[in-house]
Amino acid sequence: MFWVIFFSLLLLMVVYLLLMPIVLCIDTIKNLYYIQLWGLAKASLQGDEEELIQVRFKVFFMDFSFYPLRKFDSKKGKRSKEVQVKEKRKRMSFRTGWRLLKTFKVKRFLLNIDTGNCISNAKLYPLFAFLNYRMGGFNINFQGRNQLVLHIQNRPIRIIGAFINF
Repeated sequence: MFWVIFFSLLLLMVVYLLLMPIVLCIDTIKNLYYIQLWGLAKASLQGDEEELIQVRFKVFFMDFSFYPLRKFDSKKGKRSKEVQVKEKRKRMSFRTGWRLLKTFKVKRFLLNIDTGNCISNAKLYPLFAFLNYRMGGFNINFQGRNQLVLHIQNRPIRIIGAFINF
């Protein structure tokens, strides 16, 4: 009975890991920049007063920060000088990359730009009008605002399927 419960919980966990959404959000209006494994982990990029940027990780109930622009302290730890053998990496074909790119779903997109030059804005206006007709979310303004909202979602099962299907 124990093994049945154990394997059923293990199977449920594997199914959840394959079907959980992976969310990438870039929102310059609200200053949100993060990637999230829904229900498991979240890595967000935030501004900091002392350092320029701070990467904050939330894994389950733990919360910790990392400063990527901070200098490496050579007194605390040294990098090993072992010789690393370079392996040949198999490159991904264009077809596989295109299938992988098609697995991503854009949930929300908004691009609102001002080039600072009214002539350039006027030249971009017909292009953005055409893109709005086909896709939507493109705006030109003459008020000096530059905004991007991008919310992309994918699932690991779709990513694996893009590599497996020929």
